[in-house]
Amino acid sequence: MSDVSDGAAQPGAPANTQMGHGVKQRDIIKMTDEEVDGFLHQRRPMSLCTINHDGSIHAVAMWYGFLEGAIAFETKAKSQKVQNLRRDPRMTVLVEDGDYYEELRGVELVGSAEIVEDPERMWELGVDLFERYYGTYTDELKPFVETMLNKRVVIKLNVSRVVTWDHRKLGLGSTRPAG
Repeated sequence: MSDVSDGAAQPGAPANTQMGHGVKQRDIIKMTDEEVDGFLHQRRPMSLCTINHDGSIHAVAMWYGFLEGAIAFETKAKSQKVQNLRRDPRMTVLVEDGDYYEELRGVELVGSAEIVEDPERMWELGVDLFERYYGTYTDELKPFVETMLNKRVVIKLNVSRVVTWDHRKLGLGSTRPAG
């Protein structure tokens, strides 16, 4: 993330450790493991990046859930993202929030994809996604989840690196326009 250079001192920091004056912001804005877990379990979309055949980045917004404790999503088996991941399993996802600089927070997860085609594991994610984005799952909704998973695969992210930021920890106050 970029440095803040407005000279505002951090709450509780000595006056000589103002922003942009030798303060390592990465340590200040980093989320704890508990904060990351809480943030990722909120209902929001993620940006998914894979590598196209020509080396360019393929980026799409995705709903996600959890399979065996890991970020996962379902998608059409013949989609561009699946073709990319079959060729090169590296992927990065970004989950973010905030409309103004002092509110920005996010989690970047870098890792490799596991393409899941086992019906039981796919079902586990299908129910998790349904409940996450639509509401409580009941047996009456089984046909809906079956349709949702038809001709699809599940992609599970095996994380190798986590990068986080929460600008709310900078104590900058609001720059929201009055109104």
